[in-house]
Amino acid sequence: MYEGDVLAGNWRRPGKGKIPKVPAEQDLVVEDADSGFCGAVVACDKEAVTLEDRFGKRRLFPLAPAAFLLEGRPVTLVRPAAAAPAGPRRSASGSIAVEGLRARVARESRIYVEGVHDAALVEKIWGHDLRVEGVVVEYLEGVDDLPAIVEEFGPEPGRRLGVLVDHLVPGSKESRIAAGITSPDVLVVGHPFIDIWQAVKPSVLRIPAWPDVPRGVPWKEGVIAALGWRVEPAQAWRRILGAVSTYTDLEPELLGRVEELIDFVTETP
Repeated sequence: MYEGDVLAGNWRRPGKGKIPKVPAEQDLVVEDADSGFCGAVVACDKEAVTLEDRFGKRRLFPLAPAAFLLEGRPVTLVRPAAAAPAGPRRSASGSIAVEGLRARVARESRIYVEGVHDAALVEKIWGHDLRVEGVVVEYLEGVDDLPAIVEEFGPEPGRRLGVLVDHLVPGSKESRIAAGITSPDVLVVGHPFIDIWQAVKPSVLRIPAWPDVPRGVPWKEGVIAALGWRVEPAQAWRRILGAVSTYTDLEPELLGRVEELIDFVTETP
Protein backbone atom coordinates (compact mmCIF):
# COMPACT_ATOMS: atom_id res chain seq x y z
CA MET A 1 0.00 0.00 0.00
CA TYR A 2 1.18 3.50 -0.80
CA GLU A 3 1.25 6.17 1.89
CA GLY A 4 -1.50 8.62 0.98
CA ASP A 5 -2.77 9.19 -2.52
CA VAL A 6 0.20 9.43 -4.86
CA LEU A 7 -2.04 10.95 -7.52
CA ALA A 8 -3.45 13.60 -5.20
CA GLY A 9 -2.79 17.15 -6.27
CA ASN A 10 -1.78 18.41 -9.67
CA TRP A 11 1.63 16.69 -9.72
CA ARG A 12 1.77 16.47 -13.53
CA ARG A 13 1.55 20.21 -14.01
CA PRO A 14 4.88 21.79 -15.02
CA GLY A 15 6.60 23.51 -12.16
CA LYS A 16 4.88 21.45 -9.44
CA GLY A 17 7.82 19.44 -8.22
CA LYS A 18 10.56 17.86 -10.24
CA ILE A 19 9.62 14.49 -11.75
CA PRO A 20 12.75 12.33 -12.14
CA LYS A 21 13.63 10.83 -15.49
CA VAL A 22 14.44 7.13 -15.29
CA PRO A 23 15.95 5.03 -18.11
CA ALA A 24 13.56 2.24 -19.12
CA GLU A 25 16.13 -0.48 -18.58
CA GLN A 26 15.26 -4.12 -19.23
CA ASP A 27 13.34 -5.74 -16.31
CA LEU A 28 12.64 -2.44 -14.52
CA VAL A 29 9.22 -2.84 -12.83
CA VAL A 30 6.89 0.16 -13.07
CA GLU A 31 3.16 0.90 -13.04
CA ASP A 32 1.25 2.88 -15.64
CA ALA A 33 -0.32 5.70 -13.60
CA ASP A 34 -3.53 5.92 -15.65
CA SER A 35 -4.48 2.24 -16.06
CA GLY A 36 -2.76 0.71 -13.05
CA PHE A 37 -1.09 -1.89 -15.28
CA CYS A 38 2.11 -3.04 -13.56
CA GLY A 39 4.89 -4.89 -15.31
CA ALA A 40 8.56 -5.21 -16.20
CA VAL A 41 10.14 -3.40 -19.13
CA VAL A 42 10.75 -5.81 -22.01
CA ALA A 43 11.32 -3.31 -24.84
CA CYS A 44 11.68 0.41 -25.37
CA ASP A 45 12.11 2.69 -28.37
CA LYS A 46 12.14 6.46 -28.73
CA GLU A 47 8.35 6.77 -28.44
CA ALA A 48 7.00 3.89 -26.33
CA VAL A 49 7.79 1.22 -23.75
CA THR A 50 6.45 -2.33 -23.56
CA LEU A 51 5.58 -3.75 -20.13
CA GLU A 52 4.94 -7.40 -19.28
CA ASP A 53 2.98 -8.33 -16.17
CA ARG A 54 3.44 -11.44 -14.02
CA PHE A 55 0.93 -13.36 -16.15
CA GLY A 56 2.90 -12.74 -19.33
CA LYS A 57 0.49 -10.14 -20.73
CA ARG A 58 2.18 -7.28 -22.58
CA ARG A 59 1.00 -3.71 -23.19
CA LEU A 60 2.53 -0.77 -25.00
CA PHE A 61 2.60 2.68 -23.37
CA PRO A 62 3.81 6.02 -24.75
CA LEU A 63 6.77 7.67 -23.03
CA ALA A 64 4.68 10.53 -21.72
CA PRO A 65 5.96 12.85 -18.94
CA ALA A 66 5.21 11.56 -15.42
CA ALA A 67 3.19 8.67 -16.85
CA PHE A 68 4.57 5.91 -14.59
CA LEU A 69 5.01 5.07 -10.93
CA LEU A 70 8.24 3.60 -9.62
CA GLU A 71 8.01 2.34 -6.05
CA GLY A 72 4.90 4.48 -5.65
CA ARG A 73 6.43 7.72 -6.91
CA PRO A 74 5.79 9.37 -10.32
CA VAL A 75 8.59 9.16 -12.87
CA THR A 76 9.16 9.91 -16.52
CA LEU A 77 10.55 6.94 -18.38
CA VAL A 78 13.09 7.69 -21.08
CA ARG A 79 14.79 5.53 -23.64
CA PRO A 80 18.06 4.09 -22.25
CA ALA A 81 21.26 5.50 -23.73
CA ALA A 82 22.96 3.23 -26.25
CA ALA A 83 25.76 1.24 -24.69
CA ALA A 84 29.22 2.38 -25.70
CA PRO A 85 31.12 -0.16 -27.79
CA ALA A 86 33.28 -2.46 -25.68
CA GLY A 87 36.24 -2.16 -28.00
CA PRO A 88 37.33 -0.85 -31.40
CA ARG A 89 34.74 -1.07 -34.16
CA ARG A 90 35.27 -3.91 -36.61
CA SER A 91 34.76 -3.89 -40.36
CA ALA A 92 32.74 -6.59 -42.14
CA SER A 93 35.98 -8.51 -42.71
CA GLY A 94 36.76 -8.56 -38.97
CA SER A 95 39.61 -6.05 -39.20
CA ILE A 96 39.77 -2.97 -36.98
CA ALA A 97 37.84 -0.22 -38.76
CA VAL A 98 39.67 3.00 -39.50
CA GLU A 99 37.43 5.85 -38.30
CA GLY A 100 37.06 8.91 -40.54
CA LEU A 101 38.62 6.99 -43.42
CA ARG A 102 39.43 8.80 -46.62
CA ALA A 103 40.34 6.40 -49.39
CA ARG A 104 44.00 6.63 -50.29
CA VAL A 105 45.23 7.10 -53.84
CA ALA A 106 44.91 3.78 -55.64
CA ARG A 107 47.99 1.61 -55.89
CA GLU A 108 49.23 0.40 -59.23
CA SER A 109 48.66 -3.15 -58.02
CA ARG A 110 45.25 -4.67 -58.68
CA ILE A 111 43.05 -7.58 -57.70
CA TYR A 112 41.03 -9.27 -60.42
CA VAL A 113 38.03 -11.52 -59.82
CA GLU A 114 36.04 -13.49 -62.38
CA GLY A 115 32.77 -11.60 -62.52
CA VAL A 116 30.55 -8.85 -61.20
CA HIS A 117 29.07 -11.07 -58.47
CA ASP A 118 32.54 -11.90 -57.18
CA ALA A 119 33.43 -8.20 -57.17
CA ALA A 120 30.24 -7.27 -55.30
CA LEU A 121 30.86 -9.86 -52.57
CA VAL A 122 34.50 -8.83 -52.13
CA GLU A 123 33.45 -5.18 -51.91
CA LYS A 124 30.78 -5.88 -49.32
CA ILE A 125 33.11 -7.75 -46.96
CA TRP A 126 36.54 -6.29 -47.71
CA GLY A 127 35.62 -2.87 -49.15
CA HIS A 128 36.82 -0.99 -46.05
CA ASP A 129 40.16 -2.82 -46.03
CA LEU A 130 40.68 -2.25 -49.74
CA ARG A 131 40.07 1.50 -49.43
CA VAL A 132 42.49 1.68 -46.51
CA GLU A 133 45.13 0.01 -48.67
CA GLY A 134 44.22 1.78 -51.92
CA VAL A 135 43.54 -1.46 -53.81
CA VAL A 136 41.14 -1.51 -56.76
CA VAL A 137 39.17 -4.67 -57.63
CA GLU A 138 38.30 -5.36 -61.27
CA TYR A 139 36.75 -8.38 -62.95
CA LEU A 140 37.77 -10.62 -65.83
CA GLU A 141 34.39 -11.63 -67.26
CA GLY A 142 35.83 -15.13 -67.60
CA VAL A 143 39.11 -16.79 -66.77
CA ASP A 144 39.82 -17.44 -70.47
CA ASP A 145 40.96 -13.82 -70.79
CA LEU A 146 43.48 -14.07 -67.94
CA PRO A 147 46.69 -14.55 -70.02
CA ALA A 148 45.88 -11.54 -72.19
CA ILE A 149 45.03 -9.40 -69.16
CA VAL A 150 48.29 -10.31 -67.42
CA GLU A 151 50.28 -9.44 -70.55
CA GLU A 152 48.49 -6.12 -70.96
CA PHE A 153 48.82 -5.28 -67.24
CA GLY A 154 52.61 -5.74 -67.29
CA PRO A 155 53.24 -6.88 -63.71
CA GLU A 156 56.51 -5.96 -62.02
CA PRO A 157 57.76 -5.29 -58.47
CA GLY A 158 55.48 -2.64 -56.97
CA ARG A 159 52.87 -3.31 -59.63
CA ARG A 160 51.47 -6.66 -58.68
CA LEU A 161 48.43 -8.52 -59.85
CA GLY A 162 46.32 -10.81 -57.66
CA VAL A 163 43.67 -13.02 -59.25
CA LEU A 164 40.78 -14.90 -57.64
CA VAL A 165 39.47 -17.78 -59.75
CA ASP A 166 36.26 -19.78 -59.31
CA HIS A 167 36.41 -23.60 -59.25
CA LEU A 168 40.21 -23.79 -59.12
CA VAL A 169 40.53 -27.55 -58.62
CA PRO A 170 43.04 -30.06 -60.07
CA GLY A 171 42.30 -31.02 -63.66
CA SER A 172 39.92 -28.16 -64.36
CA LYS A 173 40.22 -25.67 -67.21
CA GLU A 174 40.81 -22.97 -64.63
CA SER A 175 43.77 -24.82 -63.12
CA ARG A 176 45.40 -25.27 -66.54
CA ILE A 177 45.08 -21.56 -67.34
CA ALA A 178 46.42 -20.57 -63.91
CA ALA A 179 49.42 -22.91 -64.34
CA GLY A 180 50.44 -20.96 -67.43
CA ILE A 181 50.92 -17.72 -65.44
CA THR A 182 54.52 -17.76 -64.23
CA SER A 183 55.33 -14.15 -63.31
CA PRO A 184 56.52 -13.78 -59.69
CA ASP A 185 54.47 -10.58 -59.50
CA VAL A 186 51.20 -12.38 -60.24
CA LEU A 187 49.43 -14.54 -57.70
CA VAL A 188 46.54 -16.69 -58.90
CA VAL A 189 44.51 -18.34 -56.16
CA GLY A 190 41.06 -19.88 -56.17
CA HIS A 191 38.30 -21.53 -54.28
CA PRO A 192 36.69 -24.92 -55.00
CA PHE A 193 33.17 -23.61 -55.57
CA ILE A 194 31.53 -23.80 -58.99
CA ASP A 195 30.31 -20.24 -58.52
CA ILE A 196 30.87 -17.52 -55.93
CA TRP A 197 27.27 -18.09 -54.76
CA GLN A 198 28.44 -21.28 -53.06
CA ALA A 199 30.94 -19.34 -50.95
CA VAL A 200 27.99 -18.07 -48.92
CA LYS A 201 27.14 -20.49 -46.12
CA PRO A 202 23.79 -22.22 -46.73
CA SER A 203 22.68 -21.47 -43.18
CA VAL A 204 22.81 -17.75 -43.96
CA LEU A 205 20.10 -18.31 -46.58
CA ARG A 206 18.21 -20.78 -44.38
CA ILE A 207 18.72 -23.66 -46.79
CA PRO A 208 20.17 -27.05 -45.77
CA ALA A 209 22.81 -27.08 -48.53
CA TRP A 210 23.56 -25.79 -52.00
CA PRO A 211 21.77 -28.20 -54.36
CA ASP A 212 23.57 -30.44 -56.83
CA VAL A 213 22.93 -29.41 -60.43
CA PRO A 214 23.03 -32.09 -63.17
CA ARG A 215 25.63 -31.76 -65.91
CA GLY A 216 24.33 -29.87 -68.92
CA VAL A 217 22.08 -27.61 -66.82
CA PRO A 218 23.25 -24.00 -66.35
CA TRP A 219 24.37 -23.91 -62.73
CA LYS A 220 22.64 -20.73 -61.52
CA GLU A 221 19.35 -21.61 -63.20
CA GLY A 222 19.58 -25.15 -61.82
CA VAL A 223 20.14 -23.88 -58.29
CA ILE A 224 17.21 -21.47 -58.52
CA ALA A 225 14.91 -24.22 -59.80
CA ALA A 226 16.02 -26.70 -57.12
CA LEU A 227 15.41 -24.12 -54.37
CA GLY A 228 12.03 -23.19 -55.83
CA TRP A 229 12.79 -19.48 -55.76
CA ARG A 230 11.04 -18.58 -59.06
CA VAL A 231 13.23 -15.56 -59.73
CA GLU A 232 15.77 -14.52 -62.33
CA PRO A 233 19.51 -15.02 -61.54
CA ALA A 234 20.00 -11.28 -60.93
CA GLN A 235 17.19 -11.29 -58.36
CA ALA A 236 18.54 -14.45 -56.76
CA TRP A 237 21.95 -12.85 -56.40
CA ARG A 238 20.47 -9.77 -54.75
CA ARG A 239 18.80 -12.08 -52.24
CA ILE A 240 22.06 -13.93 -51.57
CA LEU A 241 24.20 -10.80 -51.28
CA GLY A 242 21.61 -9.12 -49.08
CA ALA A 243 21.83 -11.98 -46.58
CA VAL A 244 25.59 -11.49 -46.15
CA SER A 245 26.75 -8.95 -43.59
CA THR A 246 30.07 -10.18 -42.17
CA TYR A 247 32.95 -12.52 -42.93
CA THR A 248 31.38 -15.19 -40.71
CA ASP A 249 28.69 -15.61 -43.39
CA LEU A 250 31.29 -16.91 -45.87
CA GLU A 251 33.10 -20.22 -46.21
CA PRO A 252 36.73 -20.34 -45.00
CA GLU A 253 37.92 -21.48 -48.45
CA LEU A 254 37.06 -18.02 -49.80
CA LEU A 255 38.13 -15.98 -46.78
CA GLY A 256 41.69 -17.25 -46.77
CA ARG A 257 42.17 -16.69 -50.48
CA VAL A 258 41.00 -13.08 -50.48
CA GLU A 259 43.15 -12.24 -47.46
CA GLU A 260 46.12 -13.85 -49.24
CA LEU A 261 45.56 -11.68 -52.32
CA ILE A 262 45.29 -8.46 -50.28
CA ASP A 263 48.54 -9.29 -48.50
CA PHE A 264 50.25 -10.07 -51.82
CA VAL A 265 49.33 -6.86 -53.65
CA THR A 266 50.06 -4.62 -50.66
CA GLU A 267 53.42 -6.17 -49.78
CA THR A 268 56.23 -3.65 -49.94
CA PRO A 269 58.85 -4.74 -52.53
